[in-house]
Amino acid sequence: MTDSPDLLLKKIQGCLYGGAIGDAMGGVAEWRMPHEIRQRYGYITDLVEAWDAPDDQSGRGDGRYTDDSHMVQLLSRCYIEHGDHLDAHEYFRRIGPMIGYESRWIPDRGREMPLAERLFYPEKWLFIRWLANADPRYAGVGNMVNCGAAMYAAPIGIVNACDPLAAYQEAVDVLSPHQVSFGLEAAAVQAACVAEAFKPGASVASIIDAALSLAKDGTADCIAAIVKAAGTLSDWRESIAPLREVMREFDTSPDDAKSERGNGTDDWTPSRSHSIEEVPVALGFLVVTGGDFEGTIMGATNYGRDNDSIAGMGGAIAGALHGIDALRPDWVAKINTANRIDLMPIAGDLADLTRVLQARQLAAAQARRDAFEQLGG
Repeated sequence: MTDSPDLLLKKIQGCLYGGAIGDAMGGVAEWRMPHEIRQRYGYITDLVEAWDAPDDQSGRGDGRYTDDSHMVQLLSRCYIEHGDHLDAHEYFRRIGPMIGYESRWIPDRGREMPLAERLFYPEKWLFIRWLANADPRYAGVGNMVNCGAAMYAAPIGIVNACDPLAAYQEAVDVLSPHQVSFGLEAAAVQAACVAEAFKPGASVASIIDAALSLAKDGTADCIAAIVKAAGTLSDWRESIAPLREVMREFDTSPDDAKSERGNGTDDWTPSRSHSIEEVPVALGFLVVTGGDFEGTIMGATNYGRDNDSIAGMGGAIAGALHGIDALRPDWVAKINTANRIDLMPIAGDLADLTRVLQARQLAAAQARRDAFEQLGG
């Protein structure tokens, strides 16, 4: 991507809209299997009509995104309204009432409603634990371990642009009211990948290096295995089955998740050896496509399963890497109209905040340098 008068803003716009486009493209076929998608659409390469009722003005399809994008927007608001970095306490205090009491337009329901009514159980957990006045740092303990925190971790990468270590560490803190174990680990890695993608010289290789240098336990092993397999592939269509085959070893979600999930399996329980599927597979398609935005989200969408989150995560990283100019203008426009939203003001506010936080960090580093010199450092 070439330099621009405001490269930071373009990358933030690309990250927010890239994630929303991926979410909307994948959401139409969420938890459908690849063969089902082929039968219904062939390959999904656009913001297609709804699966069952093409003429409906609600439900998945026609650019309407899912709860992933709503949570990205709310976390962004938490940062903007706080005007500083977040920690577990500040995030928990703000997010609870936002999701539980504020009504917002929910496009796939076609009405105004509190987001808590739309969220999946592991995300409703945030509101329930906030109501229970749980200790923020430990509120995630006992929740189902899933991708719920990783799916909206991108804003943490944005406010820590170019500093993947800081993004990783902040995500572990901020999102601890929501997730534990490999669910929290994946969220931190996702934030770190977004932060790395903001570097002007970032590449797919540098993003993968950032992920592997920070990831722990099964998440690290899974990403390494997925990236190794992806490095031998070059077509996202032909990569779907091989990436799933690698993922199966680390995944806690069975192939037929709708019928097999439940108390009889070990899905959604803490583990040092397992990994969620979404972040590694998103990185896999990033490698397969050489970082191409459209190829990344299309591969993730047609992979099936939790494809709205996979495509949303991959879209956020690729969108941050290339910026808004790499996204089709008609897709951006469709996201706005289908969801009654304009993400540009949010992007602008995040850009302003990120600059302020960087200035504060620089001033603090200079003050520490001066103090250290007085110590004889």
